[in-house]
Amino acid sequence: MSSPDTTTPAPVTVIGLGLMGQALAAAFVAAGHPTTVWNRTPAKAASVTGQGARLAGSAQAAIEAGPLVVVVCVADYDALHELLDPLAPSLAGRVLVNLCTGTSTQARATAAWAARHDIVYLEGVIMAIPPDIASDAAILLYSGPRPVFDAHEATLRAIAPAGTMHLGDDHGLSPLYDMALLNFLWGTLNAFLHGAALLGTADVKATTFAELANRMIVVTTDYVSAYAGQVDDGDYPGTDASMVTHQHGLQHLVDESRHLGVNAEIPELFKALTDRAVDAGHGASSYAAMIEVFREASA
Repeated sequence: MSSPDTTTPAPVTVIGLGLMGQALAAAFVAAGHPTTVWNRTPAKAASVTGQGARLAGSAQAAIEAGPLVVVVCVADYDALHELLDPLAPSLAGRVLVNLCTGTSTQARATAAWAARHDIVYLEGVIMAIPPDIASDAAILLYSGPRPVFDAHEATLRAIAPAGTMHLGDDHGLSPLYDMALLNFLWGTLNAFLHGAALLGTADVKATTFAELANRMIVVTTDYVSAYAGQVDDGDYPGTDASMVTHQHGLQHLVDESRHLGVNAEIPELFKALTDRAVDAGHGASSYAAMIEVFREASA
């Protein structure tokens, strides 16, 4: 693979033109990159061809349009392989940047497939919604060979100017981070919505609750930072509150939910997990000791 000419915007191919693919292609065009696009439904290319992208007549023609970066934004890994496996000879020697969502196992298997076909491969995940692409709010996480990322970082920054990050050579790292961060998102949103349901029984509006909920999210960041060190050290001093204290508090939350007729499944699950930690001998530990429960495979 030859080094790219960093003085001239590199050509880019974007395959897959859903809302996210369209946003990616538009960002590359806006940054001056000659951009070729392809989608199974050509009509979806209209918005980006109107901005200056070129629509290829086939996926193979799109791949062969540029030697540097092929960005694939399709539904999942099955769709990716269905599309690209027959085109592996055309991809040989090119840089393939995959931005579809999946698991670390799928990413590593795809990296092995790419290596067998002499395809230069980067795995990536998008931590943004389409309107945020090309803004400082966009975060894109990449994993794979660092020299490949370094060679094309300037091009990739067109879609995430302030949030383009390389996590390591292991192709599985970016989707693993993706799952961990989405887990954090869903946990926080579910907690907010459950809390809004509780307060709704007293006619408190969710918008009123949101102000204090956002303050609690800021408070939670202090716990995250403190507990991260405890997890890494494998030592969980209960200097803020013991696991038993949390266990009692969760029982109150379960009772309140049931009494008010609000779905209690989330606090019941948290209470059951906390019971398991206490039974395992972590009653005097901090809540960070829950990591030992989460490290166990599900029954």
